[in-house]
Amino acid sequence: MSASKDIGATAESALILRQMFRASWLLRFVVVVVVLAGNHVRLGGQDDKAEPGLAVLGSTFKKHVEEAGIVGASLLVVRNGQVLTHETAGYQDLDTKTPTAPTTIYHWASITKTFTGIAIMQLRDRGLLTLDTPAVNYVPELRRVHNPFGDISQVTVRTLMQHAAGFRESTWPWGGDKAWHPYEPTSWEQLAAMLPYTELLFAPGTEYRYSNPGIVFLGRIIEELSGEDFEVYVTKNILMPLGMHRTFFDRTPYYLLPNRSHSYVRTDGTLAEARFDFDTGVTVSNGGLNAPLTDMALYLQFLMGEPMRPTYDAVLKRASLEEMWRPTLVARDGEGGSGESVKIGLSFFVERYGEVTLIGHSGDQNGFISHLYLHQLSHTAWVVNFNTDVTTKGAARSRTRAVDDAVRDAVIAHIIETSSN
Repeated sequence: MSASKDIGATAESALILRQMFRASWLLRFVVVVVVLAGNHVRLGGQDDKAEPGLAVLGSTFKKHVEEAGIVGASLLVVRNGQVLTHETAGYQDLDTKTPTAPTTIYHWASITKTFTGIAIMQLRDRGLLTLDTPAVNYVPELRRVHNPFGDISQVTVRTLMQHAAGFRESTWPWGGDKAWHPYEPTSWEQLAAMLPYTELLFAPGTEYRYSNPGIVFLGRIIEELSGEDFEVYVTKNILMPLGMHRTFFDRTPYYLLPNRSHSYVRTDGTLAEARFDFDTGVTVSNGGLNAPLTDMALYLQFLMGEPMRPTYDAVLKRASLEEMWRPTLVARDGEGGSGESVKIGLSFFVERYGEVTLIGHSGDQNGFISHLYLHQLSHTAWVVNFNTDVTTKGAARSRTRAVDDAVRDAVIAHIIETSSN
């Protein structure tokens, strides 16, 4: 072949490559537009049989959100490692009428506790702690707690993860009721100063009582053993390996503020906005997580283990995750878990509805109501977040939590049970 033909062939090849490159970027642009457009997104892993169930689930979700007076909400369902559907409703900011979207960043409250539990299991698997070691070995300040049932060494890492250590439910029952007060204690020293005024309410390991300070102590253990702040450790060891790059703790990075959802409280029809972009302080291991549902989809994929990726075992071995999901003590409805049949595992709850067993954890803080659920047999998982806590004085249950229940029942009936037929 002559030199001129070589040059012509090279130029033609280069032109083809440039066209292919441009086409690939056009395809990526179209995908992004499709994902971000509208209030209803479905991606991969679907079949014709599931379509009617998805339609019923979507209409049920939006109907209940609207009827309850919830300002904004989002629902994401994952099956076999693929996003099955992503539903959004209402507004992330009522004042500006900014609608919720796949990029909306919600506060996940106590679902943070599942990340704390995974961090503890990482340290266990790396040989830095054992679950049955007294927690006071890692947090010596616990020696100041009054234990009328014996020595404080009865409180172990395991009992803290089970909410069975005997501590009260609230982290900070002394103040915090003024608008100018910090939302939560800002430093470990504040909480440690109250330990001499803290007593155990029952013998550790004998019963269940949901306890936020117990999880703060787990966060302190993570910091003591890793030599890093809780937020830094979890970001480096869980969020980054899973690709959750728009997930953060407490105050929002400036470039993500336009995506941060506001939150609201509606009581007997009266709507008020809750604190925006608040700081959970020393209780960050309890409930400091903020993330869009697109990042939470990555977390669900990791928990379900499908598709299995090399990074999953690097975060936590499958056997250790499943160890966290084994039921231990009988728990109570509305305290991390839901329903009449709920038990605590290790930082996760196990719930049963008829023949369906779900692994999960709920969240409830500053107007945000959330839930995470896994159904292992159908390889289905979902997360839902509502930015409005709707209550009626004297009612035993939040109306928002009732919507959460209705969404759960719809997923069971139209997604999980449909998949098994």
